[in-house]
Amino acid sequence: MSAPATAAPGAPVVELDLEDLRRDPYPAYAELRRTAPLAWVPSVGRHLLTRHEDIVRAEKLPEVFSSREEGSLLLRTVGPNMLREDDPDHRRLRSAAEPPTRPRQVRDLWAGAFEKTAHDLLDGIAGRGEADLIADFAEPLAAANLALVLGLRTASAADVSDWSRAMMAANGNYADDPDVWLRAERATRAIEDAVAEAAEAARREPDGSVISSMVHAAAPVELSEIQNNVKVIIGGGVNEPRDVFGVGAWALLNRPEVLDRVLADPAAWKRVFEETARWVSPIGMYPRQLTEAYEIAGVTLPAGSRVALVIASGNRDESVFERAGEFDPDRPHRPHLAFGGGPHFCMGAWVARHEVSALAWPLIFSRLRGLRLAEHPDDRLDGWVFRGLTSLNVTWQAA
Repeated sequence: MSAPATAAPGAPVVELDLEDLRRDPYPAYAELRRTAPLAWVPSVGRHLLTRHEDIVRAEKLPEVFSSREEGSLLLRTVGPNMLREDDPDHRRLRSAAEPPTRPRQVRDLWAGAFEKTAHDLLDGIAGRGEADLIADFAEPLAAANLALVLGLRTASAADVSDWSRAMMAANGNYADDPDVWLRAERATRAIEDAVAEAAEAARREPDGSVISSMVHAAAPVELSEIQNNVKVIIGGGVNEPRDVFGVGAWALLNRPEVLDRVLADPAAWKRVFEETARWVSPIGMYPRQLTEAYEIAGVTLPAGSRVALVIASGNRDESVFERAGEFDPDRPHRPHLAFGGGPHFCMGAWVARHEVSALAWPLIFSRLRGLRLAEHPDDRLDGWVFRGLTSLNVTWQAA
């Protein structure tokens, strides 16, 4: 299955600047949904599928829209992995890795340690009266929790955070920056060493972690498969909760009347989480490759065609979400696409939901009295393949 490097016959060709997308992709996405819901974009080297309806349709057809894309950036970064596999290999790997991330396991095995880590991080900053809540709280929280769930016994939160940033940069390296590839290679080698050590320890003493679950899976999983899939999980497992936390906190601090309603109703944190994930999708798109010719959005794509399912665009589709560009936790519930769909629905969704909506947000707003945004030029939304706040500088009344 070779991938055509040009537009499918009849597909509109749309020139998009990657720097413009990085700053703010949503105007371009709105125009694509309106005029060219499937368009070949030369700077990305694939067709972008941008309407909610079409994305959902593609996700329901994994036998046509295959995860096994030739030469994908993720494959180049981490090697063969479950995100770029179809069934039955995908099912074998996912079944081995997933049990420790299910809701009951999150509650019973990990919630207490998650809460302790959050309090420890807040203890370290509470007396300062100011912080960058991304660098000082959200990222180390997500990284420490992820190291625990994965079973990386000798990796620090800083290690996991650095590895995640290096790999996520490579996964979005459509500009083919050689320095980005070099940093990713260093990170993946370090992860392989850490996983090999953790797998050997888990073989002797099972600990309920993802690595332990894969080591003791009913269907055998090779060490190289464990290593590659831990690399994948480290990428999304840090950036998704970190970026949902940051964007949601920033959105609420910019909307005091919404924040007041949420603080008066603790059950609302779950709605804030889902709305934040919809409004600014931390993972904005993922690739697929067609196994056979297929017509979608008015264009017949030949077998081998490369497509990006732009879930960030689908989550702003006005035909599904009224006032789609607004942040509104009280909007009527409609399923969003931020965690993907079908067999590749995000394995870490329940971990992220718990650590952000049940712990991180309620704790910062209860412990950091008078929390407010600090004017800081570095605080901005950034990215299109992966999108989040660069920083979140805040002040509060230190005790």
